Amino acid sequence: MTSYDGAKVVGSVAKRRKLSNPLALTVMVLLAERSMHPYEIAQTLRRRGKEHSVKINFGSLYTVVQNLEKHGYVEVTGVQRQGNRPERTLYGITEAGRTEMLDWLSDLLAVPAAEYPVFETALALLPVLPPQEVAELMETRAAALAIRSAALRGVLGQLGEKLPRVFVIETEYQLHMLDAQLEWIKNFRDELTDGTISGIEEWKSFHETGEVPQDWQDLDEQEIVLDPERKG
Repeated sequence: MTSYDGAKVVGSVAKRRKLSNPLALTVMVLLAERSMHPYEIAQTLRRRGKEHSVKINFGSLYTVVQNLEKHGYVEVTGVQRQGNRPERTLYGITEAGRTEMLDWLSDLLAVPAAEYPVFETALALLPVLPPQEVAELMETRAAALAIRSAALRGVLGQLGEKLPRVFVIETEYQLHMLDAQLEWIKNFRDELTDGTISGIEEWKSFHETGEVPQDWQDLDEQEIVLDPERKG
């Protein structure tokens, strides 16, 4: 298992792995508890409410288990039969799988990954829309996020009454990130509405004239060098 030093993690890149699907890691964690068949894995995840954090597709789950077995991370431990139901193959984690599981999870927790969220992609391209329209779209998004935040807060409150915090920590994180995004969007919307965001005059001119402002054209000619030592 990798040992992480906070100072060494800065700028680190997560290790390339034979399997990169987070569902594979999730399966290994469950099988570290006890042997299960794929259907039981899916049911356990849903029962614990993990479908909000892990994308679960029953069809792909079988493929994930097969890939884990192919790489030696899980193995067949037995067969289960109940009544007249078909036999179900039970899988358990191997020592190699346990090592991979611990190392992979440590990587995900310690090393920030470039995830390219679609909202960030949209923000990078937003000048193609008029400022006022973007402000209205931010208002729409803020309303949707507020509803989602309220719902998630209710879920967290109910779960918190029944489960130790360690078992709902990812839901707590989701709520904090949701609220942070909501606050940022409201501030951004206000800057657009007030006309205080830098570059808005050129932005408006672009949509009024249909021509790219000279200042923007000049930016393409500039070589922007960032100082990695500069803070703030």
